[in-house]
Amino acid sequence: MKLVADCHLHTISSGHAYSTINEYALEASEKGLELIAMTDHGPRMPGSAHIFHFHNLRVIPSCIHDVEILKGIEGNVIDFDGSLDTDDVGLETLDVVISSFHMPCLKPGNKQDNTKALINSMKNKYVNIIGHPDDGRIDLDHEELVRAAAQMGVLIEVNNSSLRPISFRLGAEENYLRVLEACQKHGANIIVNTDSHIHYDVGEFDEALELIKKVGFPKELIANTSTERLKERLFLRRR
Repeated sequence: MKLVADCHLHTISSGHAYSTINEYALEASEKGLELIAMTDHGPRMPGSAHIFHFHNLRVIPSCIHDVEILKGIEGNVIDFDGSLDTDDVGLETLDVVISSFHMPCLKPGNKQDNTKALINSMKNKYVNIIGHPDDGRIDLDHEELVRAAAQMGVLIEVNNSSLRPISFRLGAEENYLRVLEACQKHGANIIVNTDSHIHYDVGEFDEALELIKKVGFPKELIANTSTERLKERLFLRRR
């Protein structure tokens, strides 16, 4: 299976990443990707980009090295009501808004609270991806989360970085088995992303694709198998 887009990557603006958007685009072009999304961490992540970074994304070309560039953010959930650290960002100007639970921004609660936080974040119509719902340190009701994502038209991310041997996240493969089962049951669409923090990793989907093949997950529920399908799913709630 060929994936044509990678919609979760961090540039040097995230503070703990190591590459520029030009380096990402060149690497993506050499690997045959058609599209990438620049999704630096929201301002509550320690060391991350100031809100001016997101206000000024309009200066980034829409195409670099023949690769389409979408502008976005990985927003941090900051309370169990699902608030994101994006109030002053101007989400209506962004193509990709990932909602993610990061422990430096919110200490995990119980399964019910953690799940409620992510589901509530999806009530923001600009959120179009739930990022890495896979870390065993953040207990989630995956069935409930996926059901809500299917109902709201939000993509569930399968995060390749979480599945790599060097990942700091716990129990990702076991959790993704539950996530993918629930996605098939409820007809929820997924997006496979790398969550790259250095340009060499962009488009490296091997671990995620191996797991998807293992469970026989249907191609028609994978958004980034074509740019047309991807954009349809990303902008579904913005019409």
